Amino acid sequence: METNMNAQSIIDFWFADACKSCWFNSTPEMDQSIKNNYEMLWLSASQGALNEWREEPLSALALVIILDQFPLNMFRGTAQSFSTEAASRMVASYAIDRGFDQSLSNEQKMFLYMPFMHSEDIADQNYAVELFKSAGLDDNAKWAEHHRDIVKQFGRFPHRNEILGRESSAEEIQWLASDEAFHG
Repeated sequence: METNMNAQSIIDFWFADACKSCWFNSTPEMDQSIKNNYEMLWLSASQGALNEWREEPLSALALVIILDQFPLNMFRGTAQSFSTEAASRMVASYAIDRGFDQSLSNEQKMFLYMPFMHSEDIADQNYAVELFKSAGLDDNAKWAEHHRDIVKQFGRFPHRNEILGRESSAEEIQWLASDEAFHG
């Protein structure tokens, strides 16, 4: 595990070119690297030990990345990959309510807003669309609309059913077998 970890080190890692290339197309090597280097930090964050990071724009963003993005890599294909999504939304809401997003770059805003796109709550999904659109992040807004439409149709993400031990409806099974299915 890296020593001297702070919020800036998370920002530097996540927004470095090497990591950017894996944002939406990770590799087993990147997943393992994140697990090796950041799992203990994630565990601390998941237990509330880094809550003071919420108080500044970049450190709040780093905390959101730790709680929302890192588990998707570290625990890919398991229920644990979604275990701190609610905590990430709480931090993101706190930051947005304080206007922290206004001082972030578009790339940074994208990750501050993403926890709402990961939610299976339709109100969060609608909020994600609103956030991305109002920030002018048109490509992200299209993906947010796509995610929202899935949750609107099914009340959840069917591609998570197996991982979470949920039974899929006949409609979900048919959708999962279709070309329009989302598996990410």
